[in-house]
Amino acid sequence: MTMSQWPKWQVWLLGAVMALAVAGCGLLPDVKDETAGWSAEQLYRTAHEAMLDGNHTRAVKLFETLEARYPYGRYAQQAILEEAFSNWRLSEQASATAACDRFIRTYPNHPNVDYAYYLKGLVYFREDQGLFGYVYELDLSERDPKSMRESFAAFKELTQKFPESRYTEDAQTRMRYLTNALGMYEVHVARYYYGRGAYIASANRAQQALLNYPQTPSNEHALDVMVRSYQKLGLAQLSDDAHRILEKSYPQSVYVAGAPSKPWWKFW
Repeated sequence: MTMSQWPKWQVWLLGAVMALAVAGCGLLPDVKDETAGWSAEQLYRTAHEAMLDGNHTRAVKLFETLEARYPYGRYAQQAILEEAFSNWRLSEQASATAACDRFIRTYPNHPNVDYAYYLKGLVYFREDQGLFGYVYELDLSERDPKSMRESFAAFKELTQKFPESRYTEDAQTRMRYLTNALGMYEVHVARYYYGRGAYIASANRAQQALLNYPQTPSNEHALDVMVRSYQKLGLAQLSDDAHRILEKSYPQSVYVAGAPSKPWWKFW
């Protein structure tokens, strides 16, 4: 049946439906940009207030709008830093570090560029876990601690380029923490190898912990791994040497003979 053969009431109904559909398009409300016509100052002020109120999603959107409309000037410069901060609070690591890098690259002589380095370090620094959160709550034997290394690198660059920065002292404290965390990561991997009978690999990894992260608490544990690994390999002299260093450096260590009685695996 062709359309010309339809009953009149069907043709009328079809026309009415189509007319309503067309009219309905005009009835939809226009989506207006609330920021249309806003100055750079108004955009920044509103975004900044949203950030302070903890509404970081809105803050990021407004900061991005500010950068797009007014790419030059002091408001746009500050917007990059605060956008990075809001992205950090939103756990958007890639966006936060990209903003920090963009600020550092574009404004290397800006008075607040030290904060960009510091914030970049914070973005990579995991504050939700302590040292043993890094080492034992995760299967680090299958994970490269890239974030810890990136954080350390950013803090190191800050302390070297801006030794008088107000952020330097805190950065140095975090660097000490990261150094020990990275050392403990190496120990954890060494123990992983030891537990699977790869004694050469465990001894070498423990030795790397000593060489790369000297004078950190992880050294005590690394020496113990070396003692046990060399024992398993039948290298009595190397095992004794490692034990002597352990005993001399950490006389109260739980791994040294004469320490409180406790099976060695309880300390792992």
